[in-house]
Amino acid sequence: MLTYWLLGFALMLIIEGFMPFIFPAVWRNTLLKLAQLTDGQVRFIGMLAILAGLLLLVGVK
Repeated sequence: MLTYWLLGFALMLIIEGFMPFIFPAVWRNTLLKLAQLTDGQVRFIGMLAILAGLLLLVGVK
C-alpha cells in the first residue's frame, strides 16, 4: 500500500515539475497572479482540484 502512495507522490512531482522546467517565466507569472487571489478564491480552486482528483480516481477504478 505504501508503494502505491509513493508512486502517486512521485508521479505528482514529475507532473508538477514540467511547467517550471519547460516554461519558467509563465510559471512564475502564474504564481504571482495566484498570490493576488483572495483566500476564498484559492479555496475554491483547491476544492475543484480535489473534486477532479476524486472523479478521476472513481472513473479509473
